[in-house]
Amino acid sequence: MINKQKEIKDVQPIRSLEQIEDMKWSLKQWCGERDYILFLLGINTGLRVSDLLALTVMAVKGKKKITVREGKTRKTRDIYLANIYEELNAYIQTLDSAWLFPSRKGNQPISRIQAYRQLNKAAEMVDMPDGIGTHTMRKTFGYWHYKQFKNIAELQNILNHTHPRITLDYIGITDEQIENHLKQFVL
Repeated sequence: MINKQKEIKDVQPIRSLEQIEDMKWSLKQWCGERDYILFLLGINTGLRVSDLLALTVMAVKGKKKITVREGKTRKTRDIYLANIYEELNAYIQTLDSAWLFPSRKGNQPISRIQAYRQLNKAAEMVDMPDGIGTHTMRKTFGYWHYKQFKNIAELQNILNHTHPRITLDYIGITDEQIENHLKQFVL
């Protein structure tokens, strides 16, 4: 029997504020408020999609800060919601579910696969390049956090990475920097 390896998509952060706004618009317009809020929460917190999908309404309703135990690392992390508080709580008012991102099929959150489908649907609608996946949200958070604060050690700690090099590779900064430096290099 031939062993077929699943091709892993190279997921990138969204490096353009215009494209982030396009994704927000597309998610709201074509996918719905649930998927828009998932994206908004993802790009503003840097949580993995599995941790986002595990959130309940009670965990976030009316709160500007929550503490989350990450599924992968089992480490706790404070998540600040003040910057998206109004939109998040307006969305929560529309829910009739214990889950923050409820599935239409039963009493459970949407699956990672469904989150992936919705992100890709929104990306297609606004002609975004390939490389959009559920990790795009976390990588986008990391990319823009680094761009704003230029503190790789802090970001490494936030993302729970073991080495700064892992963090830089993860958010695609090294490739971008090399490309920009090569474009500018002249003797």
